Amino acid sequence: MKRKKLLVVGNGMAGIKCVEEILKLEPELFDITVFGAEAYPNYNRILLSKVLQGEHALQDLILNDWSWYERHGIRLLAGQPVHHIDPQARCVETVNGVRETYDALILATGSSPFIPPIPGTDKEGVISFRTIDDCAKMSEMSKRYAKAAVIGGGLLGLEAARGLLHLGMETQVVHNAPYIMNRQLDQTAAHMLQKELESQGMQFHLSKNTTRIVGGRTRVQGLRFMDGTRLDAGVVVLAVGIRPNAELARRSGIRTQRAILVDDFMRTSDPHIYAVGECAEHRGVSYGLVAPLYEQAKVLARVICGRESEPYRGSIPCSQLKVSGVDVFSAGIISGDGVETAIQHYDAVCGTYKKVTMHKGKITGAILFGDTSEGAALLGFVKRGAAVSELLPRENASSPAATAAEALPDHETVCACNGVSKAAIIRAIADHGLQSAEEVKEHTKASGSCGGCRPMVAGIVKTMRSGKRRERLQTAAGTPAEVPVCDCTELGHASLKQAMVHAVNEGCRSIPEMMAHLGWKKAGGCAACFPVIRFYLEIAGVADDEERASASKSSLSGVFAGQPLDRGVRLYVEDGETSGPAAASIRRIGEWLRIGWQDVTLPYPVSAGAGSSISILVQGIGISACPAGWEVYLGGHAEHPVREGQLIGVAEREEDAVRLVFACLQWYRQNGFYDEPLWMWVERTGVMAIRENVLDVELQQELAEKLARRSVKTRAG
Repeated sequence: MKRKKLLVVGNGMAGIKCVEEILKLEPELFDITVFGAEAYPNYNRILLSKVLQGEHALQDLILNDWSWYERHGIRLLAGQPVHHIDPQARCVETVNGVRETYDALILATGSSPFIPPIPGTDKEGVISFRTIDDCAKMSEMSKRYAKAAVIGGGLLGLEAARGLLHLGMETQVVHNAPYIMNRQLDQTAAHMLQKELESQGMQFHLSKNTTRIVGGRTRVQGLRFMDGTRLDAGVVVLAVGIRPNAELARRSGIRTQRAILVDDFMRTSDPHIYAVGECAEHRGVSYGLVAPLYEQAKVLARVICGRESEPYRGSIPCSQLKVSGVDVFSAGIISGDGVETAIQHYDAVCGTYKKVTMHKGKITGAILFGDTSEGAALLGFVKRGAAVSELLPRENASSPAATAAEALPDHETVCACNGVSKAAIIRAIADHGLQSAEEVKEHTKASGSCGGCRPMVAGIVKTMRSGKRRERLQTAAGTPAEVPVCDCTELGHASLKQAMVHAVNEGCRSIPEMMAHLGWKKAGGCAACFPVIRFYLEIAGVADDEERASASKSSLSGVFAGQPLDRGVRLYVEDGETSGPAAASIRRIGEWLRIGWQDVTLPYPVSAGAGSSISILVQGIGISACPAGWEVYLGGHAEHPVREGQLIGVAEREEDAVRLVFACLQWYRQNGFYDEPLWMWVERTGVMAIRENVLDVELQQELAEKLARRSVKTRAG
């Protein structure tokens, strides 16, 4: 099959992340050409401040070197910015006259530093802080000039200022607000941060409005403020924000506002053109942080590869300051109408501060200073709008890092920059015997970008190594750590299932044989372990009805053989009061499910709902009519703790919906633990991991057929 031509305008973190995701999904689908404005391969812009601060060399910034492009057959035109797009002819042209056609075009043009409208910004010695070349200019200027002024007391400004300090310059920060980082911090945290930075040599001029950059005809000499005062400086760094690079799209007729307008699947107004990253405007918001850009890239990669994808619904803003010796974290909404303080701790001796905000009993934001180990856990709370009751301290709580590591669900993201979940870190630790956060970074990239998640990574490593509260963690495969099934054995559910697979391969075909083979302490087992082994044998394809009947006659197992396994699914069909096509379709789906599920054995009783009522969201399996066909939800729970079902996928036809829910139920049967409710299994496994399996066309068909065969066999028996 002839490959399609994919062009990517932009060689930054968002564009190349999208390419990486495409290569994972469909490595043979596209011939890919990347246009980069800079003469470098893809690099980590987040670490520019670390280069200025002397913590990294320029080479450490490279994410994908030249050989990566060659290895994947990607044509990189570095230093070749695109200046024209012809949507009608589907082609682009660079400033050097290179012309390329495309089947699909991704705009990842990023952003540029915002230049404030004040006189003098064009003078020599006035620079921005955005690229590798900017770092080189600042380093060179520090050798000739002693004083520097940074206009902007936000994240970027403080990072630039700390870098100038490291270069040996007297550094002044000018900010027009009463306190620094006023968008991310409250006054308490901001004053703590300012005091720390002042102790390092930084100086601040707050509530100052710059009216002019002064100097000779060409060279900067300082700043003049609205109150008439002046500040001398040989170098002025502008760090007052960014401006999306949308002009290329605007000239080409693509719809723009502040940035390039995109929908929930990163599509622009042209059906063949997509946008991702800082140049994209989604639901009125343009993001300048790396985590949202990576989330967008993953959605776009699935869309452009023709895969079903969950829509991008926006991101929770999260910031971590990358300044030597200072740990600052901020996420979500920390002020505004109706926002209240849920928790506030200030420790002047240790130099730590923690504040969590809430609205109507739900966690909305968080600030951490001095100790950011709880950052990932708090971000997870903010993302899902967790109840403030989840902030209550746990029994036997150890260090904040260890406590946060234990509390964080496995499916939650630890490293937002690189999209690494807690489960992926645990898997790496278990598979490779990792002993430190640095080793985790080498295997997973977690903490390899801004480094803000490093305390959480270290906490996970510490908790895994110590063994304390280990039962609350999960192993590499996402299964609970070893808590014995009962007193008859030392085996937990995960190791028991694995041991039984080996035993079946060695010829064990009955419950007594299995107990003997596995060294059961009590002959015949007990009421707790007997149904467990019986269920796992059936899942292994051994213990059918005839085998269970044989087992029931055994003198070893007769006491427990009569205990029934959970069978069938409690199905609720809500077809409304109408008799139209929709109601008939719902009843038809309900009948298919009732017939297919009535005798299926399960780890735990499951409820399912089909229809259009909101109640299907609190069923174990929910099927809801929607304009695109049928939505399938998984993991709802109506009793305490109430859980809302998670969207697994959308099916266009009735039979597609039935096949998808059959696959979900079979995947649960194969991978759930006996007596583990469906909603707990969904939380343990993670929705993304479930989707990756049941939405795979071939595996979905295989799972559905396996469940259907099991149901027919049971009824026939």
